[in-house]
Order: sequence, then C-alpha cells, then structure tokens
Amino acid sequence: MIEEIIELWLDISPYLLLGMFIAGLLYIYLGSSFIKRHLGKGKKSIVKASLLGVPLPVCSCGVIPIATSLREEGASKSATLSFLVSTPTTGVDSILATYSLLGPLFAVFRPIFAFFAGIFTGFMNYIVEGDGEKTTKHEHEGERKSFMEGMKYAFLELPEDMGKWLVIGVIAGGIIASIPFQIEAAYPYDMLAALAISLPLYVCATGSIPIATALMAKGFSPGAALVFLIAGPATNTITLSFVRYKLGRRSFFIYLLSIISLSLFAGIFFNFIWDYWQSIATLTFMPPYWVKVLSGVILAALIARAIASSFFEKKMIAKETLLVPDMHCRNCKASIERELRKAGVKQFLVFLDKKIVALSNPLDKEKAINAIKKAGYDVENE
Repeated sequence: MIEEIIELWLDISPYLLLGMFIAGLLYIYLGSSFIKRHLGKGKKSIVKASLLGVPLPVCSCGVIPIATSLREEGASKSATLSFLVSTPTTGVDSILATYSLLGPLFAVFRPIFAFFAGIFTGFMNYIVEGDGEKTTKHEHEGERKSFMEGMKYAFLELPEDMGKWLVIGVIAGGIIASIPFQIEAAYPYDMLAALAISLPLYVCATGSIPIATALMAKGFSPGAALVFLIAGPATNTITLSFVRYKLGRRSFFIYLLSIISLSLFAGIFFNFIWDYWQSIATLTFMPPYWVKVLSGVILAALIARAIASSFFEKKMIAKETLLVPDMHCRNCKASIERELRKAGVKQFLVFLDKKIVALSNPLDKEKAINAIKKAGYDVENE
C-alpha cells in the first residue's frame, strides 16, 4: 500500500507543480473583477461564464463566494449556474494532473465536457426561468496583481486550499489500488456506483484524480472513472445547499439533474471513445525519476507548510471575533485577508474551520466589518 501511495504522489507532483505555476499566472489576469466585467445577463453571458470557469483552479466550495458575488453584481441565475458547473469540475492545475495519471484522452475530454456542461445547465435554466430578476451592488474595480502575488497564490494559498484533499485522494487511491482483488462492478452499474458515491462527497478536482485512477485499476470502466471526476468536484452537500437556497428550487433541480444526466451521458460516450482510441489514451510523457522525486519533495513541503500554518494560527488569543458564515475555503480566506490589510487592520487571524475573523484590537472592529463586506461576504458578531 505504501508503495502505491508513493508512486501516485511522485507521478502527479511534477505536473501539479507546473499547473500551480500556470494557475498563479491566471490569478494575475483572471481575477473576480475581470469575471464580473464579462458576465451579466443574456445568452452570451452563459457561454462566457462556462468558458471563464474552465481554467480557474477553484474548488467546489471556493466557487460559492465567487458565484455569490457574481449574482449580487448582476449576473443572471443562468450565468451563475453555468459558472458553478464548469469551474470546480476542472482547472489548469487538475488538467495537467489528470494527464499525469490518466493520460491525454482524459485530460482533453474533461475540460471540454466541463465547458459544455456549464453551457447546457445555464441554457436549461434560461429556458425555464429566463434571465430572472437582476440584483446589484456597487462594483469594486480590481487592480492588476503583481507576479509575486500570483506566485504566492500558486504556491502558498493553493496548497492550503487543496492540500488536505489531495493527500486524502492519494491515500485513498493507494488503498484502493493495493486491494488484492478486482472489484466486480459491471457496466453500467459501475457508473451508477461512481455517481452515488460522488454526489454528496466533497472532493476537489485534483483530489479526485488518484481515486479515479485506482477505481480503473480495480475494474471500473473509464467512463465510470469520468463520472466520478465530473460529479465529485461539481457537487457536494454544501454546493447543493447553496444552489437550493440562493438560486431557488427550480434552479436547484435543473443543476442536480443536469449533473446526473450529463455525467452519465459523458461516461457512456467516453467508453466508446476509449475503445477506438485506446492506443493513445494512456500515452503520457513522464519526466526523469529524479525530477519526480524532487517535485514530490517540494509539493510535500508546500502542503506540510500549509497544514502547519493552519495549526499555529489557532493559538492566537482574540479580543474580538466576527463570524463570516459564507467563508468556505482557502480562496475565501485569502480574499478576506487582502481586504483587511488594505483597510489597515494589522493584528488579525482568519480561522477557516470556525468561519471567524479574530481581532487583537477591538478598535479595529468597524474597519474589519467594512473590509469583509467589501470582499463580498456577510459578517456577524459572534
């Protein structure tokens, strides 16, 4: 089992580090202000929302505050749903990681499907509800971020967001791969099993890859692995609750039924493609072993630093605390921290697990509240 875990870790590390670097570059140019400027109402906004969501390395919880902000800035329900589907399903980091473990066919088909799934879901909602009512808030013009800010996001903030789930995914994949027998899951029941597991489960686009790899090794069809790669990141109990209570019952059913039907359709279609193109499906370029080892050590160090940072943050004694109920992931935390620093709040810590902002100086409370609201989040006195 240990050997399988190490092998998965070393195989995914070089491509994931490269993907994180590219994600940092995208972070500089594709910030939330850029997205807001290009999304509004109408059919074009649905296509734009899906297209913009594909490369963004944002998890299924991290997409929630962005979607909330988009909705408040005037994006339609249809565009918001399109963004909610395409964004967590894939990302530039997970595309390269998918290539490293599952090959080029998965790496190409996964983002293409994410794009069309976002468009399909958005247009289905548009047909049923139209543009819907428009909600507005004052716009915040975003400044172009520096290269160093992009690299900080790539190698410090992203590991804090996905590190735990990547480790869980690799360990789970290693355990499944070490099982000394094949899992009897005949087609199409393997797809239904993958769907049943993935719908309520929280797993990020990157963390789902080693699990899908192990499922294939144990007898699941490539299509069933794709179902898990799609439905796992796109849905979980938190995202489903957000859609139900923020976008309404009809949008919730459109969202859920679209993910179920499209993931199953994609799995069936992908099995046919796999049969015809199996000769190139598993062709991958793997770097030299020493590069994999070095990358594995670097990635492990980045994730260990992220976990340690989270642990030591909990030791701060706060004199004032603010509850931020819609803070869900590291992306949320980073956005709030940036606005607090801009507002001149110097002594603070943001606790993601407890959803609170801790202040050492009670006099900073009003500035902190305004900064958190400016970042696009609700805030309450704890």
